[in-house]
Amino acid sequence: MAHAGSGSAGATAERFAAGSLWLLPVFGLLLALSTLTHEPDRATDFEGYARYVTTDVFVVSHLVGSIVGAGLGAVGAVGVAVLLARTRHAAGALTGAALTILAAVLLAATFGGAVFAQPGIGRAHLAGVAGMADLNADTVYGAPRVLTAMAATLLLVASAVVLGVAVARTARPLRWLGVGYAGTLTLFAVVSIAFSALQPVVAALFTVVAVLLAVRLPREVRRPEAASTRADAPARPA
Repeated sequence: MAHAGSGSAGATAERFAAGSLWLLPVFGLLLALSTLTHEPDRATDFEGYARYVTTDVFVVSHLVGSIVGAGLGAVGAVGVAVLLARTRHAAGALTGAALTILAAVLLAATFGGAVFAQPGIGRAHLAGVAGMADLNADTVYGAPRVLTAMAATLLLVASAVVLGVAVARTARPLRWLGVGYAGTLTLFAVVSIAFSALQPVVAALFTVVAVLLAVRLPREVRRPEAASTRADAPARPA
């Protein structure tokens, strides 16, 4: 009886995991939408910067696109780990999911610090309050937030690589999806630093990879031949 209950719980977990995979393309789509516009250079156009950070587009893109999106991505990564939990690549998948969660927490802190401070600073500047540029530099772009953003970016890249490798090694049909998962998120981090105009394009590529992963991964782990890769599979007779 206990064995049957355990099997039912496992099936429920796998159904939940398969559904949660679809949060990964949602995460990618939110990334693409939230990076369609960018704030003006605060050093050369603080007036334009102040106007931009007081818009609804800025607030919504940070709250929904960046913060909620990161949380959804973390849940999707957990779904990948659950589906791979009974394979020989469970350790890599679980590690990748854990790193994704840590990255999401730091991303929430990074973008939360921005969206909760920048609109007020912008409104104060537009109202004629002096010293807002210096306050902005000291708080929003101060060392604590910058270091948090750097750590979040490094964790995001590490999580993408570790989880992508686990997916790629699970089955031959998933190889390029694992590579694509790791590659597009890593590329997104790179262009975010140097070529921000390309962010929506790279995020769209990740979204395509994530859709294919959501379709293919549950099928591949359920294939009869996948049993040979399961960590709990009985040893074949010599």
